[in-house]
Amino acid sequence: MAILIFIIILWYTGLFFQTFFLHRYAAHQTFTMSKVTERVCFVLTWVFQGSNYLSAYGYGVMHRMHHAYADTENDPHSPKYDPNLFSMMWRTKNIYQDINQKRITVADKFTKNVPQWKRFDNFASSRVSRLTWAAAYVAFFIVFATAWWQWLLLPVAFFMAPIHGVIINWFAHIYGYTNFKVKDTSKNLLPFDFLMMGESYHNNHHTHSGRANFGVKWHEIDFTYCIMVVLDKLKIIKLKKTTI
Repeated sequence: MAILIFIIILWYTGLFFQTFFLHRYAAHQTFTMSKVTERVCFVLTWVFQGSNYLSAYGYGVMHRMHHAYADTENDPHSPKYDPNLFSMMWRTKNIYQDINQKRITVADKFTKNVPQWKRFDNFASSRVSRLTWAAAYVAFFIVFATAWWQWLLLPVAFFMAPIHGVIINWFAHIYGYTNFKVKDTSKNLLPFDFLMMGESYHNNHHTHSGRANFGVKWHEIDFTYCIMVVLDKLKIIKLKKTTI
C-alpha cells in the first residue's frame, strides 16, 4: 500500500507542477507571480519531479515551438513524424537539451519572458541530483515494497515526467474527441480528466492556447485550473483576465 500511495503522490504532484508551472506559467504565462513565488515553484518542481526534473526554460521554449509548428516537420514531438512513441520521446529529449543548453538558435518569440534560473537548473538537472533522487526512490522501495510486482512501479518513478509527456504528446494526438476544428491532430483524450489534471483536454488547449482553463464543456473539469482559482483568491498568483 505504501508503494502505491508513493506513486500516486509522485504522479499528481509532479504533474501539477508540470502543468501549473512549466506549462501554464512558463510557456503560456496565463498568470503572474512574484519572483520569490517563482523561485519557490522552481524548487518544488525539482522536489516533486525528482530524477526527471524539467527546466522551465527548456520546457517553455519547446512547448511554444510545438504550438507554432504542430504536426509539421519542425514540431519537437509529433506522432506524424516519428514511427513510435520511443522515437518521438528520444527526439524530444534531444531538442529539449539543445534548447536548454542553448546549443541551437531559437527565435525571440519563443524565448520572450520564459523564466530561467540557470544556476538552479544546472544543479537540478545534474547527474548527481538525478542519481541522488533515483537512489532515494530505490531506498524507499527497499524499505516499503511488500511484493515483487511493486518493483515494476520503480521505473515509473524514474521516468514520471516523460510518461506524462507521452500520454499527451503521443496518445492525445491519436485518440480522443474534438470540440474544435484545428489544423493539427490534437484531441481531447478524456471527457473527464481525472488522470492528467486538465492536460488531456488537448484539442481545447490547441484552440485556445492562452486560456488558463483547459476545460470547455460542463464535464471537462480542469482540476489544475480549480487550484489556480484558489491560489488567485489567496493572492499567491494573479490570473490574467484575458486567459480565464
